[in-house]
Amino acid sequence: MSYSGGCSTCLEIVFAAVLPPLGVFFRYGWCSSEFFISLPLTILGYVPGIIYSVYVILKTPPELPSIDGDRPYYILA
Repeated sequence: MSYSGGCSTCLEIVFAAVLPPLGVFFRYGWCSSEFFISLPLTILGYVPGIIYSVYVILKTPPELPSIDGDRPYYILA
């Protein structure tokens, strides 16, 4: 089973263009350093928030959901 994050990445970038912390939230969650960096950048200046959010979204591929961080759900079944 291969995982393609193309559609989710595209949607995250669209959300990052509209409201930058929202795109980062969908990728990393609200309790992440990326989200808390994106939030003040967006408040202080909309364009720096967009640039940072798109960079953060594109720098790492989306991960498979996992329970303990090591194995994806489909392996546990």
